[in-house]
Amino acid sequence: MREDFLHYIWRMKSFNLDSLTTTSGDKIQLINNGEYNKNAGPDFLNARLKIGTTLWAGNVEIHLKTSDWIKHQHQNDPAYDNVILHVVLEEDLKIKRKTGAIIPCLELKERISPKLQANYLRLLSSEHWISCEYHLHKINLLTKKLWLDRILVERLEEKTQSISELWNQNKSDWEETFFQCVAKSLGTKVNAQAFEILSRICPLGLLRKHKENLFQLEALLFGQAGMLEKNFEELYPNQLKKEYSFLREKYSLKQMDLVNWKYLRLRPANFPSVRIAQLAKLIFQSNHLFSKVLAVQNIKEIENMLSLKISNYWEKHYRFDKISVKRKKSLGKSTIHLISINTIVPFLFFYGKMKDEQRFKDLAFRLLQEIPAEKNTVIEGWTKLDMTSISAYETQALLQLKKHYCDNKRCTECNIGAALLRA
Repeated sequence: MREDFLHYIWRMKSFNLDSLTTTSGDKIQLINNGEYNKNAGPDFLNARLKIGTTLWAGNVEIHLKTSDWIKHQHQNDPAYDNVILHVVLEEDLKIKRKTGAIIPCLELKERISPKLQANYLRLLSSEHWISCEYHLHKINLLTKKLWLDRILVERLEEKTQSISELWNQNKSDWEETFFQCVAKSLGTKVNAQAFEILSRICPLGLLRKHKENLFQLEALLFGQAGMLEKNFEELYPNQLKKEYSFLREKYSLKQMDLVNWKYLRLRPANFPSVRIAQLAKLIFQSNHLFSKVLAVQNIKEIENMLSLKISNYWEKHYRFDKISVKRKKSLGKSTIHLISINTIVPFLFFYGKMKDEQRFKDLAFRLLQEIPAEKNTVIEGWTKLDMTSISAYETQALLQLKKHYCDNKRCTECNIGAALLRA
């Protein structure tokens, strides 16, 4: 058994509440069992209890055994000085405050129904793809839908944390922060970090000075990426190199090390050289990009905005000095959808939150509903369990459910798992 089961038991009051007493024999009256605390400190905050004839207000700590208090060093942490009740499966040791007074203890081992324990242990011991794989069909569609709606918001909240940090670093500059996030998104997982570095050492403020000149934008971005250091055979990269040399001197720039960029196992269309050319074209054709994103009404407008036709040189190249078959290298719909899911939607959600404007949050949700369902092994797994998806709205929620709940067996914190525990 894990502590999270006892957290669930206490939170839902799913134990025998008749004639509650402490292990010392004092009567307990539950007025408010407290607010569940997922951060550091006691497990439940601001509880209100009557123990004996005394009304208490404070915190509740939960352990499997009372000795876990000592094991976790709570006796040395001032955050636990205001614990008014120690709730445990089994008391194996009397725990005292710094004053020497015993902390009231409630023992639950005889108050939890065998059926509830059996349901929990069945989920906990399951080795299937998800713990409730063979019981998921018992849960009604409304329960599933409401839970997926809720954890989609949770997923967006998590994604906005990194945006918030970056926004603060940029002193609340929305356009600069959005540019950096889009650049990182263009790098996909493989080159995301390299693109993040590039967007910092070649900021939007600098690129704007050359916004009307695509050649200079490419010179700045490729030069800062460290891709113009070698001796080239072709004219165009040599021209870029010469231009960058001038701009580097003018702005006292320091470029990246070329080893930051990865090509191994990437499709040529995803090569960082192609992505940098696309980033240059995006800056060239889109003045105040984030302001334009705020004005969009649907995913089609974003697809049009990000449908980039890069400079002619790149139609026959994926890398400098290496000629390839002529091919347009605009961003495909699937790539635009990924950028929308991972950057534009969270950014709109964050903007709506900071500005207290629900319409931007609603736009974020609407865009997810318009983007087709993602295709990956996790979504395939859910489809086999009849959890089908028609849009990214569902797939994003299902990805959150699998990674943050199912994989960590957080069944007691999941509304689907909680419903099965009560079944």
